[in-house]
Amino acid sequence: MAINDSISLLKECDAGTKMAVSSINEVIEKVNDHKLRQLLTESKNHHEKLGNEIHSLLCRYQSEEKEPTPIAKGMSWLKTNMKMAMDESDATAANLITDGCNMGIKNLYQYLNQYQTADSDSKEICKRLISIEEQLEKDLHSYL
Repeated sequence: MAINDSISLLKECDAGTKMAVSSINEVIEKVNDHKLRQLLTESKNHHEKLGNEIHSLLCRYQSEEKEPTPIAKGMSWLKTNMKMAMDESDATAANLITDGCNMGIKNLYQYLNQYQTADSDSKEICKRLISIEEQLEKDLHSYL
């Protein structure tokens, strides 16, 4: 059970990092403020680096990566493009990413509770991802 929970938790974290990178990529080119663009770029890099660590752990367990669900990606893309088309401002971009952070944080805590027998490495990775999301959400406050 512990191995299955570890794999499941890592897969959800993997999908989360990919979703975060995709969401940041959708708005970053429309951002005007240099500091906001830099903040988003740094966060994207943190997500990609953590994603690489997750892939290494999944390989250790001889497991596949997990992509975000097509429905989640499609809904995110649609929401982002509709809102940015109506108001292509830095505040809109910050609002969209903040919403994504909040959803990610909530989901990751649910997965931590759901996969309680996951090993400490997997739980630690999940907590680090939560921390990245929480920090980004906090850093975006001044742009809302």
